[in-house]
Amino acid sequence: MEEYKIKHIEEGLTQIEFPEFDKVSSDAPVFYNPHMEMNRDLSILAIQVFQKEQDREINICDLFGGSGIRGVRYKNEIDGVGEVSINDISETANHYERHNIELNNLSDVEVYQHDASMFLRLKRGEFDVIDIDPFGTPSPFLDSAGYCARRNSLLCVTATDTSALCGTYQEPCIRKYNAKPYKSEYCHENGIRILAGFVALTLSKYAKFIEVKMSHSTEHYMRLYLEIKKGSKRTDESLKNIGYISHCKHCLHRQASEGLASPIDEVCPVCGEKLVHAGPLWIGDIQDADFIEKMIDETNHKKINTEKDALKLLNSCLLEAGAPVTFYDVHSICKSLKISAPKLDLIFEGIKNKGFVAIKTHFSPIGIKTDASIEDIKNVLMELQ
Repeated sequence: MEEYKIKHIEEGLTQIEFPEFDKVSSDAPVFYNPHMEMNRDLSILAIQVFQKEQDREINICDLFGGSGIRGVRYKNEIDGVGEVSINDISETANHYERHNIELNNLSDVEVYQHDASMFLRLKRGEFDVIDIDPFGTPSPFLDSAGYCARRNSLLCVTATDTSALCGTYQEPCIRKYNAKPYKSEYCHENGIRILAGFVALTLSKYAKFIEVKMSHSTEHYMRLYLEIKKGSKRTDESLKNIGYISHCKHCLHRQASEGLASPIDEVCPVCGEKLVHAGPLWIGDIQDADFIEKMIDETNHKKINTEKDALKLLNSCLLEAGAPVTFYDVHSICKSLKISAPKLDLIFEGIKNKGFVAIKTHFSPIGIKTDASIEDIKNVLMELQ
């Protein structure tokens, strides 16, 4: 084993050691990303809530182990965990994973060296939680996850190829997620919905369907927590959550259409201009209020270094539960009206006074989720001038 300068860090209740590297990249001798600490903290909260809901011992798969930080923390910091399987194709990573298991005096943590998809297929039905946190797209591994996932299990998925999901690069999104993105002010929400839709369609061939427990787009990545259920009838029913989002570049109207092959309006009903479409994607709920409330409560029982930021995000996602699809960007609308933007609080107040819902969103500090039409919002903005 090559000699490296070793770095020692602590996350939550867990100590980890790994070779030092200059920058976070797939070229690092063993992968560890310090910017993903909140992702791991939230994962611990989500998996603990899931374990308590299931009320049984759970087995966890950390599919891309790297330094072992996820798998080791899951075993060390979540109650009711049975066996944790940490997989990585790299021999060097396997060495440090074993070292970090020993460093934290853990048992029932196994290290494997397999191709990720092959590993899942070898272990069909063995895991209650599968965590897919690759460097880049999770797309190639989701078919094997669908094959492997057992009934009433939790699938945690990270995507860091946000430029594809958000529509900066359209072709890679079509290639990886079989969906057309659209780069709009709400492209991060669209990206989450494309990812969720792709998972739902991939799992449906195994008569499995998803319930989105929580989702968020943070910095350079997107993250989904999905409960996997089984049954062909209910899967068929669930696929009614697949559809399209159509957007008017001219007046900023947008609308969602239900169904994979249903007719979609080509012309904007507000101004008559041509609509652009994104999808297929998930148009169902992307936040579960009950689950997120339990995650918030769980912060009282866990040591979380990123607690302040994690709670801010969780509370924001909680408000979004059941909210309308997409959101409006105040600055984009004001620019189209050639007016300066009023104070955000006044806009929210104005929309609510007209009897509509108005909710802040974690996707954007100047975004408003509302059931008001674009014309209603423009009227409110003009009244506030």
